Amino acid sequence: MRNPPSIHLAWLDLMLRRALLGGLALVVLFPAARGHSEWAGWAPLWLVGMPASALWALHRFHVAWPPLRLPARRGPQAVRVARRMA
Repeated sequence: MRNPPSIHLAWLDLMLRRALLGGLALVVLFPAARGHSEWAGWAPLWLVGMPASALWALHRFHVAWPPLRLPARRGPQAVRVARRMA
């Protein structure tokens, strides 16, 4: 019998969260992992950025915060006034 896809997605979600937290800890605690070097390479991208984007894609790009709402304008729109050149 095959496992339902939700079990695989839950396992993948757990692994990506662990990779992200481990990468964050490594970048914060290990100074050489913060920048580009011959030894570490593009460590922050691969330790933090890629697991974060994979986790975001796994959840079908849902945004975790509410959408930004700008306040409505209360006054009239500004009008440009032409000046005469003397």
